[in-house]
Amino acid sequence: MNKPLLEFTAKGIYCDAAKIYLDPWKPVDKAIISHGHADHSRWGHKKYITHHKNVPIIRHRLGEIIVTGKEWEETFSINNVKFSLHPAGHIIGSSQIRVEHKGEVWVFTGDYKDEDDGISTPFQPIKCNTFITECTFGLPAFTWTPQKTVFEDINQWWHENRQEGKTSILFGYSLGKAQRLLKYLNTDIGKIYTHGAIENMTEVLRPIVDFPKTTLITKETKKEDLSGNIVLAPPTAHGSTWIRKMVPYVTASASGWMTFRGARRRRAIDKGFVLSDHCDWHGLLKSINATGAEKIICTHGYTEIFSRYLREQGFDARTEETQYEGEPLEANTTAKEEADL
Repeated sequence: MNKPLLEFTAKGIYCDAAKIYLDPWKPVDKAIISHGHADHSRWGHKKYITHHKNVPIIRHRLGEIIVTGKEWEETFSINNVKFSLHPAGHIIGSSQIRVEHKGEVWVFTGDYKDEDDGISTPFQPIKCNTFITECTFGLPAFTWTPQKTVFEDINQWWHENRQEGKTSILFGYSLGKAQRLLKYLNTDIGKIYTHGAIENMTEVLRPIVDFPKTTLITKETKKEDLSGNIVLAPPTAHGSTWIRKMVPYVTASASGWMTFRGARRRRAIDKGFVLSDHCDWHGLLKSINATGAEKIICTHGYTEIFSRYLREQGFDARTEETQYEGEPLEANTTAKEEADL
């Protein structure tokens, strides 16, 4: 029996024909990396290949690494296996990885979303035989409101807090979510202050995207400076001594998990905005159908429920275990960023 083009191993997703891994979770010689989040781009590989917009991101997070940047749809061959990177729409520089060998095409999505957020290159469906998909939000309960409406709500919330003389603290992942929030905050309302982890990552991305001006919070920042303004911070800052100087403040979180009221209560968040960098239920189904794939492999999220539904719809669908985390409370904070708290 022939080996599948891609197989799931103890180190990660492996292409034996090319002797290379996709988003491996243990150190390997060669790795193709879909995007910069910590569960997909890990330290310790000898050589990295990724989209060129992701190069500065993973260098910022991982330090001095040997990395080659590729352009969208640029084909490169390894042992007669053809690879190319295609927009995933998840965060800046996020890619789907297309693998072709002997007339067979597989696509590994990493993480992806089908809504154009205005800062990431929009998701591009790719025709394939086998599609490896996340299903972080693979339940019908997850149906996203268009981001234009969500940002109108966020800016209105900030405006109302300012009128009451309160600081608005908005939590979002330091890579991806924070920049998406920053791009659409209305600076006519006030100033945007940032936590160090978000400020540092945003500075890495400023050459790629035109972001509004931000002010880093330092030990010299006074409570009066923050009053009525908005602070962008990673979720791990919630409950820390770092935010004490911001009293009186109101907190909010931007996440797909804010769909559930219980998630907001458990995290002691005042306000929840449903905003995700992953597909909702309908986005997953639409994206899968657009690929024309006969075989679907579900890797992380609501895998069992989602794959069962796909089988009911006639797909050859199954699940595979990985170490990808989807969108937990703070999947994307590194040890270095923790030290910045």
